[in-house]
Amino acid sequence: MPPKKNPLNLNPLQLKTLTLFQELARYPELATVHPETGEAFLSQIPHPHGDHFHIGRKVVASRDATGLSNQAAWTALERKGLIRSNFPNAVVITKEGLEYDTGIGHQILHGSDH
Repeated sequence: MPPKKNPLNLNPLQLKTLTLFQELARYPELATVHPETGEAFLSQIPHPHGDHFHIGRKVVASRDATGLSNQAAWTALERKGLIRSNFPNAVVITKEGLEYDTGIGHQILHGSDH
């Protein structure tokens, strides 16, 4: 039997927020990955303004990033063991959070030509 998509039943806001945390964790200038646990520490959470912002070479619509400033989204992700929150200043993405397949990266992370 194939693995269930979204086994933790994350809602759309939670999926988007986790996807953005995962993308931020890919950049060493934005995240510190603990070599033993594989967890990623983020202390530079972007504050989108205007209609988009960049994560590396990716472009994200601000409407897809509302969870970055939504304490309820962070609390739900923490309750499900995907992050440890220090809202709104920092977040630790657990190994489970980094490995969770949100299945929506291609929908909210767009290639950039500038």
